[in-house]
Amino acid sequence: MLGRVAVCPPRLTPALLPPLPSLKMAAAGRACRLTALLPPWRLRAPCRSLCSAARGAAAGGGRLLLGAAFALGGGAGLCMAARQRLTEHKAAELPAGNLQLTLYQYKTCPFCSKVRAFLDYHGLPYEIVEVNPIMRKEIKFSAYRKVPILLADAGSPLQLNDSSVIISAIKTYLISNLEEIVSFYPPMKTVTEQGKEVLEYGNKYWLMLDEKETKRVYPVKEVRVEEMQWRKWADDWLVHLISPNVYRTPKEALASFDYIVREGKFGTLEGFIAKYLGAIAMFFVSKRLKKRHHLRDDVRQDLYEAVDKWVKAIGKNRLFMGGSQPNLADLAVYGVLRVMEGLEAFDDMMVHTKIQPWYQRMEEAIQRAAA
Repeated sequence: MLGRVAVCPPRLTPALLPPLPSLKMAAAGRACRLTALLPPWRLRAPCRSLCSAARGAAAGGGRLLLGAAFALGGGAGLCMAARQRLTEHKAAELPAGNLQLTLYQYKTCPFCSKVRAFLDYHGLPYEIVEVNPIMRKEIKFSAYRKVPILLADAGSPLQLNDSSVIISAIKTYLISNLEEIVSFYPPMKTVTEQGKEVLEYGNKYWLMLDEKETKRVYPVKEVRVEEMQWRKWADDWLVHLISPNVYRTPKEALASFDYIVREGKFGTLEGFIAKYLGAIAMFFVSKRLKKRHHLRDDVRQDLYEAVDKWVKAIGKNRLFMGGSQPNLADLAVYGVLRVMEGLEAFDDMMVHTKIQPWYQRMEEAIQRAAA
């Protein structure tokens, strides 16, 4: 790994950065094999997302709002009912060594969806632990209290935090070796405009490759720069358009919670409270998010503009941002948009933008990889 310093951003020297601590694999020994293939979007069941805050609603509005805040996943506001679920996806042949992966997630959190899209496309086997967004007992072992968290074991267990760090580190592993890679993505404490202390990760959009590997993966320098820019765009802008669009109106919010009540195990009174209180809470949360991110009154226009900007950047001569095959930017954008499938916002996006052909190609590419 000594030759990897040269490809890092200016003033950042990974070889001098402290390694992340190793943590024991909390989900060792769990195995439930399942082939996961994604059907075309038109065939999806209506409304597959929403927020486990509905369960908190039955216990009171304050608890619901707390659960909703956790479920937002950094401002993206979708997550399934809070029950721990384990699934292991069908594997393609792994590179040298047996990489064991366990993903701690909220199923419809866009950041978690990005990681799943990446792992699925590369045919990597992984277990899923669905985290309760209210109690978060499933990630009690970790000082990092957000999702996604990926536990990776390629001989020694490591914890990877932040969706972009996870993708960059595992992609580098597929090309090279996981040893020492995670030390190149150091956690750094920063303070937000609101005065809140948060963790950020240095170099998270960089693949830590030596000169030979870099030329093989990125024959043209501009390709790497473009991929990094759009991955960052997906995190910094696209993901923040999800909640305001999904909970845009009381009707849309109510439809979302109607689904989770029908699919969950609720008593009659409990389900009634969860459905209506949850919908009301998330409707108002979405309005605050709209104001925070300076969105237009008609938030659909921001969504349409964003996805058309993405399509325009790909252009008419490429199937994907990565050319004939998806790259990390394609997988990031697809992962974010996928959490809206089955919802009114998703259907409107398909009708009023030019995203559909690219989106369907992405689904087909992931299906082929998972087969």
